[in-house]
Formats: sequence, structure tokens, C-alpha cells
Amino acid sequence: MEQKNNIESNSLFQLYKALELPVDLFDVTEGFTIFNLNAIPFKLPYQSTSYRPNFFSFLFVKHGSGRYTIDEQTFEVEPHSIYFTNPSNYRTFSWTQIEDILLITFDETFLKKYIGEDVYTDFPFLLTEIVRPKVVTDSFFNEVGAINIQILDEYKKNTSNKYKIIGHLLAILLFKIKEHIWIDYNPIYEGNRSSQIVISFKRILEHHYRDLSSGKADMVFRVQDYADALNLHPNYLSSVIKSKTGKNLTAWIAEKTLTEAKSLLQNANIPIKEITYRLGFTETAHFSNFFKRYEGVSPIVYRKSHHS
Repeated sequence: MEQKNNIESNSLFQLYKALELPVDLFDVTEGFTIFNLNAIPFKLPYQSTSYRPNFFSFLFVKHGSGRYTIDEQTFEVEPHSIYFTNPSNYRTFSWTQIEDILLITFDETFLKKYIGEDVYTDFPFLLTEIVRPKVVTDSFFNEVGAINIQILDEYKKNTSNKYKIIGHLLAILLFKIKEHIWIDYNPIYEGNRSSQIVISFKRILEHHYRDLSSGKADMVFRVQDYADALNLHPNYLSSVIKSKTGKNLTAWIAEKTLTEAKSLLQNANIPIKEITYRLGFTETAHFSNFFKRYEGVSPIVYRKSHHS
């Protein structure tokens, strides 16, 4: 395969378009997908270019072989293994055999809309940088497989409540995985000093934007505020975040602002002017320009597309 440059932060839809893979399986109106990789005509052996996603993913490998690399760590794909990744570093993947490999992806907006605002409290492993793949017992793989079949069945339907149902099933799946694999998992203790700084920053970012969106806070944190909260020099914090995640602090803040804006816009009872001020913009026009620059449509158009 011809080598391409690194692909910047992508939705799964954008990623597969960039990798010249089929996209007809995707429903782009919601931040959720599920499908079996055997439905995609990969030309094996397949090697991806480097990319950095903006979505969470679970890979349930029943039968298949390949390799996954992130942050200079490489993991071999094994049967009956479960892989979890979140929006973070650049990564690559390769496949030599695909028989039965189910991929589930979802973004933060989907999580908060259909599962709840406390997703990171209930599922702290979602915040970590790298979770090693887990080979699980046959009985547990079959248990989560049954849930995945239900999710896949709902995803294929065209009903008004399908994503609400999927959200409930996904929550069950996350709880099952948490109890079986990460029951005592606490990401704050994971890894080296730099990893702990990244995880602490993500937690502060999450809590601050939760307070902003609920109206409990009315001042948007600057880089200096995050540095102060972590008792670090802002230049050092910026350097750690950039080197560990591939994104600078302003990019993290912008992406978080966009995620919260999308969540708030899906609530038709909150005026756009109020959302503007909640997210720290002084003028609605400034908020509109920001949203359109990243999302491609105005806040009004985005809201209408989710309440049609």
C-alpha cells in the first residue's frame, strides 16, 4: 500500500475515507458504529497508515490475526481478546487474517447523550492512555458476544429509539467489561509521571467542562489555570501533553469545547445565546464561527439536524 502522511484526528467515517475503505456501512448522524471487519473487503495483508482518532473503540477478536501499535507499543491480535482504545496518540494497525472481529466505536457526545454525564466516574478506564488488550475466558467472551449481537441487531434497524436502546446496551457492556477486566482499575496510578500528568489533566478538563455546561462555573480555564491546578509550569505541562498525546493544550481545550457544544445543542430547551456564554464566548457570532470552523455547519443547522 502506498504510504501516506499521518492522518490527523478523525472520526471513523473520515478515517475510512482517508484510507480508501468502504464507508457505506456508516450512519454519520450519530457518533456510534458497530460492524464486523469481515464485512469490509480488506486486501490482506493490510497495513494502515498512522492516524489519530477522536473516538473510543472496542475490538472483540473471536478469530483473526494482526498487529496494533500505539505510542511505540505493539500488541499482537489474539483470538478471544478484547482491545480498548480512546482518543489519544497516533496509532497503526495491520491485518493478516480476518474471520470474526467485531468493532464498536463511539464518541464522547454519544456517551454523554445516551449513557450519562458521569460516564468517567462509572468507567474510569475510559480516561487512560493505553489499556493493554485482554485475552478472556470462553464464557466471558460468549457473554459479551451476546450483548454485541443485540447491539448489532438494533443498529441495523431504522427505529426512532434505536440509539437509546443501543446506549443502554452499551452501558451494560461497559459495566460487564469493568467488572470482569478492570474491577480495581484506577488510571491515576498507571504508568510514569508523564502518563499521570496526562490522566490528571484529562480529569480536570472533564470536570471543568461539566461545571461549565451545567452553569456551575462561568469562567473558562486557560492553559495557566490547568497548570496551576496541577502545580506545574504551563510550558512544562504543554510539553508533556504535546509529547504524550500528539495534541497541544489548546487543541484539547478546543475539542472539548466542541464536544460540550454539541451536547448542549442537542437539548432544544437551551438557547444558543446561553450556550455561548456557558462555554466562555463573549458573542454568539464568535461561538458560531468557532463551531462552524470545526464542525462545518452553524450551531443552528446542527441543532435542526438533531431535531428534525
